[in-house]
Amino acid sequence: MTIQLRQWRVGLILLGLLAVAPVHAQDIHVGFVKTDRIFKEAAAAKVAQTKLTQEFSTREKDILDREAAFKSAVDKFQIEAPTLPESQRIASQRRLADRNRELQLLRRNFQDDLNARKNDELHHLLESANKIIKKIAETEKYDIIFQDAVYVNPKYDMTDNVLKALNAQADK
Repeated sequence: MTIQLRQWRVGLILLGLLAVAPVHAQDIHVGFVKTDRIFKEAAAAKVAQTKLTQEFSTREKDILDREAAFKSAVDKFQIEAPTLPESQRIASQRRLADRNRELQLLRRNFQDDLNARKNDELHHLLESANKIIKKIAETEKYDIIFQDAVYVNPKYDMTDNVLKALNAQADK
């Protein structure tokens, strides 16, 4: 189930509960957290980004170097192709096509690995943020806390509190 579909379901359930429950709006303590801000501004997010950059920079540089060498080989082939015998020209085209496929596979594998590691890091950060959100909810007696919405009145936004707590936890 996608996140948006899940959010719609939660919203519909909440609306149903509010419609049935004999509770006044001022009796409900609601909060909201912007996860995109957590992912961008938390100290742990910045550490994770630095870690990923260090982990993948050598591999990315290798791919960029191979792509540059391939481009040079293609340029050289285009210059020499008119003067080559047909059999040699066809063989060179095949070698270039094979090299191009290898490069695309390398790039795709690199991107897949990078995305998987990035998702792992974001998942870990979100788990930490959720623990902090739950702790804040219990301490400050929130009834419900939402993550991500189209619009939220700023008075319900508690993202700064979560960021402070996350950053304090990272400093330990």
